[in-house]
Amino acid sequence: MAKYTIAWMPGDGVGNDVMEAAKIVLDRIALDAEYIPADIGWEFWCREGNPLPQRTLDVFKRTDCALFGAITSKGTDRADLELVPELRGKGYTYRSPIVGLRQLLDLYICLRPCKAYPGNPLNYRPGIDLVVFRENTEGMYIGVEFGRVPEEFYTVKAMEKVPRDAAISLRSITPGSSERIVRAAFDHASQHGRTKVTAVHKGNVLRQTDGVFMSVARKVAAEYPEIEFDDANVDAMGMWLLKNPLNYQVVVTTNLFGDVISDLCAQMVGGLGFGCSGNIGSHYAVFEPTHGSAPKYAGMYKVNPLATILAAKMMLDWLGETEMAAQLEGAVAQVIAEGKVRTYDMGGSHTTLEMAQAVAAEL
Repeated sequence: MAKYTIAWMPGDGVGNDVMEAAKIVLDRIALDAEYIPADIGWEFWCREGNPLPQRTLDVFKRTDCALFGAITSKGTDRADLELVPELRGKGYTYRSPIVGLRQLLDLYICLRPCKAYPGNPLNYRPGIDLVVFRENTEGMYIGVEFGRVPEEFYTVKAMEKVPRDAAISLRSITPGSSERIVRAAFDHASQHGRTKVTAVHKGNVLRQTDGVFMSVARKVAAEYPEIEFDDANVDAMGMWLLKNPLNYQVVVTTNLFGDVISDLCAQMVGGLGFGCSGNIGSHYAVFEPTHGSAPKYAGMYKVNPLATILAAKMMLDWLGETEMAAQLEGAVAQVIAEGKVRTYDMGGSHTTLEMAQAVAAEL
């Protein structure tokens, strides 16, 4: 019997390509695991009306964690959606299943390391090494939206000047969720020798919701006097990250701001081909690259698999296989440093699987 059971979710588009690459590396490192296929994504919405079928939720119940490839995201403009034959007659209800998965499994931490590996021609600046902690279950992503303002909203005085044909999205920030994501960021800093945590917000405008977040953040920070704490408005943070990226070690923020900031950080260390992510809860975790499904490249084995391979490295760490994780990251770093194998985004012509094979050869 295998030591671990892992839900295996290629998802859409190039998800199949990068997951095949990850399997080459995991087989080489000889992880004692059984990989259980699980269905997720656009294909299953088109066929069944559900991008996250119950059978996949059942797989989560009997596995230790999951590795995920990529998901197709669709816009919400009705004119655009009407052009997609699969959507007609289905009420325009498609919503990225990864968002629902995070909420259903309470994967409240979105952990995104951003590290500039030496030799990567795409690095914005040498030495960047920071992690983003993004609250993963609330904020603007709770999915409470209205195409028109509900009549009962006008009982609130602040709504008087809002047109009745306005669309409304609600943002929810709670003290409990704020505390656990901020505490996770400080615990990570303490455990990994990092000396600074930065909270990102827009409290000068979003006074109530970010007021809750920052009040909790300051309270938690006081419990870690050995770790420097500062904060920044999200717009200023975008500027300061580009100007002084080496000034930041651990960044913690809310859902939407974390989504934006983490992609900025990923671009500074090579782009989404290097962006790995862990969706982590108290008892389960799903690891993934942060890039999309890139359907025009599906099956071409063109895209960079290192984000997925580094997501597998995060999975190994979470499982407690820290030695394997270190070996895998070392192999990735060696391949990048040597520069003999590069995918198209790195200025080379090697395939997805050739990159995976190069990493495997270093193990």
